[in-house]
Amino acid sequence: MKPRTLDHVAFWVTDREPIVDFLTEHVGMHIIDRQDAFTLVGSDARRGKLTLFTAEGPREQGAFKHVALRVNDLERATADLPSAELELGEGVRVQLVEAPTDVEYDLDHVALVSADPEQTAKDYTELGFNPAEPSGAGHPRVEVGGAYVEFHRGDPGDPDKPLLNHVAVLVDEVDPVIDEAEKRDIVDKVVDAANTRAVFVWGPERVRIEYVEHKPGFALQ
Repeated sequence: MKPRTLDHVAFWVTDREPIVDFLTEHVGMHIIDRQDAFTLVGSDARRGKLTLFTAEGPREQGAFKHVALRVNDLERATADLPSAELELGEGVRVQLVEAPTDVEYDLDHVALVSADPEQTAKDYTELGFNPAEPSGAGHPRVEVGGAYVEFHRGDPGDPDKPLLNHVAVLVDEVDPVIDEAEKRDIVDKVVDAANTRAVFVWGPERVRIEYVEHKPGFALQ
C-alpha cells in the first residue's frame, strides 16, 4: 500500500464548466479527458491533476479546505490573477505556491480539515503515506512523492453531499493494495477503466482515497 505520487484530487460539483474554463484559461491546465460524468484537467496527464464530477447540489464543504499548485515563479503566475488564493466556485479553493518544480502547476498539497490533525496524520502513515515535518504554518502533514496532505484543525462533519469526492495516489500495482484493504475492511469499490485500475478505500474521517495504477497502454496526455 505504498503510493508513488499524489495523482489527483477529485470534487463533486453541480456545474463543472466554469471551473474548468478558469483552470484552463488562467492556471496553466488543459483538458486531459472529458466524459459525461467528469472532466479531468492538469498540466501533465502523468502528474498532479484535478477531476470535476457532476453531481446534485448544493455540496457541503466537509473535510476539504484547499488544494495548492506548485509554480516556479509565483509573481509571474499571478500576474493576471486577483491573488494567489483563488475561489473557483462551489467551495473549490485553489492556492498557488512557489517551490521548485519540473512541471508547472503540479500538485503541491491538499489541505483537509480534521478534528485531530496529529492523529489523522499518523493514521495516514498506516495507509502508506510517509511521515513529514509540519508545514511552515505548523499543520501536521504526510508526504507522497514530494507532495503533501496536510491537516488543519476543525470539524469536517459528516456531510451527505460532500464537495470532496476523493484524493488519489499513484501506485505501481493495485492488486496488493486491494488485498490489504480487503483485510482491513476499508474497500469502497474497485474500478477497472480504459487507462487505469483502481481501488477506493475509506480513510480517516470518511475521506475516500483512491489507489490508482496506470495500465501499460496509458494514453492520456
